[in-house]
Amino acid sequence: MQAIEKAKKFYYDELNAKQLYSYLAKVESKKEVKELFEELSKIEANHTKFWYDFLSDRGVKLKPKVRANSLWFYKILRTLLGSRLFIILLEMQESNSTDEYYEYYKDPILTESERQGLALIIEDELEHEKNLGNQNKEANFSNIRDFILGMNDGLVEILGTVTGLSAVYQSKPLIVGASGLVVGIAGALSMAIGAYTSVRSQRQVNEGIKSKMELLFNVSKNRAKEELLNKLSESGIPDDISQEIVEKLGDNENAMANLLVEEVKENEIKSALYTGLAYLVGLFFPVIPYFFITSSSVLALILSVIFAAIALSIVGMVVSIASESLSIKNKILEMVLSGLGAAALSYLFGTFVQFVFGINA
Repeated sequence: MQAIEKAKKFYYDELNAKQLYSYLAKVESKKEVKELFEELSKIEANHTKFWYDFLSDRGVKLKPKVRANSLWFYKILRTLLGSRLFIILLEMQESNSTDEYYEYYKDPILTESERQGLALIIEDELEHEKNLGNQNKEANFSNIRDFILGMNDGLVEILGTVTGLSAVYQSKPLIVGASGLVVGIAGALSMAIGAYTSVRSQRQVNEGIKSKMELLFNVSKNRAKEELLNKLSESGIPDDISQEIVEKLGDNENAMANLLVEEVKENEIKSALYTGLAYLVGLFFPVIPYFFITSSSVLALILSVIFAAIALSIVGMVVSIASESLSIKNKILEMVLSGLGAAALSYLFGTFVQFVFGINA
């Protein structure tokens, strides 16, 4: 019975996917992406038929469902996220279905013919992931990462700052807000400089390694080959295969250097700007209530926590999508709980400081 319920879920998942890709193909303006969605819609139609026949052979009646309302949501999501991030979201869904299908593939309820048919579906799903992934090959998400990390730091650190200060300056929210703003600007500058230094340092290290390889290659090819052989062995490649690779690339300096050093594609100036600006965006949410509520820091803190929780939820969702995490819900929960947990500890510490030093403001 459980196997039948799973099969029904697979049927409706495939039907929904078919409707979704068909709809996306109609509203997509980019020719390449439009053609991809059209092809995926045809494949999902075949998968839907497989599960329909599977269930019909076992006397299960199915009612097709039209999801017109939810399709609008995907259109809005596509507009907000852009094609790159949106396709990653779709890719995550394909990854989930592949894992579920593989588990079902081992179920004894399947006949041998059905097992072969499901194997073809799994191949299709893996090809989906590949096709969707190819759409993102040229995308550089390092700046998105910088923005998200910077915004998250700004949110959590400044929320902690204003929370602790709220316990000390309970009747002076403007002082709390101004202090949080000063700390935030200093933090944004620090984050930007840190991002710039990190990317630039990594680039300089890589350039140094490449320079060393160029020197070794010109002076002693055998020594350069040893360097590459050691690198391949450290990565877990068997010695015989490593030796074969080294022999085949022995006269190609660029290929050897690229295997030894991963190219830094990030731009240090862009990275610094994204990180610094994101930090400023992050601090806006916990700080802004203190400039509008002048009577009580505690009341401003309540709004600050609410705004921060909403922002952390958005950050968690985007982090999950960009990193191709399997659980958006868990990531959001993790971000919100960690941020609010830090705020709670900061408030307790502020109360402790007020008590120890006898501050009454």
